[in-house]
Amino acid sequence: MKLCVLGSGSKGNAVLIQAGQTRILVDAGFSARGMEARMRLIGVDPRSIEAVIITHEHTDHVKGAAAGARKWGWKIFATAGTVAASVSLAGAAVQYVGCSSTVAIGDFDLTTVRTSHDASEPVAVFATSRTTGARAAVVYDLGVMTESVVRGMDRVDLLVLESNHDGEMLRNGPYPAMLQRRIAGREGHLSNGAAGRAACECAHRGLANVVLAHLSEVNNTPEAATHSMVAALARTSFRGAVSTARQNGPSRTYAVSSSSFDEAAQFSLGI
Repeated sequence: MKLCVLGSGSKGNAVLIQAGQTRILVDAGFSARGMEARMRLIGVDPRSIEAVIITHEHTDHVKGAAAGARKWGWKIFATAGTVAASVSLAGAAVQYVGCSSTVAIGDFDLTTVRTSHDASEPVAVFATSRTTGARAAVVYDLGVMTESVVRGMDRVDLLVLESNHDGEMLRNGPYPAMLQRRIAGREGHLSNGAAGRAACECAHRGLANVVLAHLSEVNNTPEAATHSMVAALARTSFRGAVSTARQNGPSRTYAVSSSSFDEAAQFSLGI
């Protein structure tokens, strides 16, 4: 399995995962043109994407999905609540998934788990290769870690995890009090500290990479998020690597091997 975060932050989110000959997206939060440009940078033709599974209806996660379906034939998977709440998906052909269900797409089993966010039926996504058993998780846009999400994160080989804000930077930053409360609330976004505690719940020697996502450009820095996560994981058996996803371009491409952290390496997703 291979994974690349095409971009992550308040301006757009998309994660590309490949297993065997199957390529899927978790979210398509950039315009169709933006999605294509980011995929071309890593050698991927957007026509090779089989499906996109949407975590929730906010624009920074769904913006390019319907256009991608029309232009390149992507299949769209989303919860009924997400579709009902999304103007962008109105009229699009969507295959429904539940808030706690598994769907088979090519070489993937994709499992959804309900998250705590101010959206209608938001989910985290857990991707398992049906050939190798490698597991990757995309867990972002959630205010707290629920027991079901923590259970889903168990034994993942790569974790894309929200580390949205530094608590002190948020409190002392420019955002009004109401927005601060929303971000820090139970249906908001994970702080660096909360992300560290969450990662410790699934840290094991086979966890190759923790990729920090959805970093605030105002209330966080890659350095602060990384330092907080490394400090938290130092108390566990984790021996992998911590990195941050970028808003303005693709991450490196990660190899995801089943419970084999020392085999993780950078690969090209290109054919």
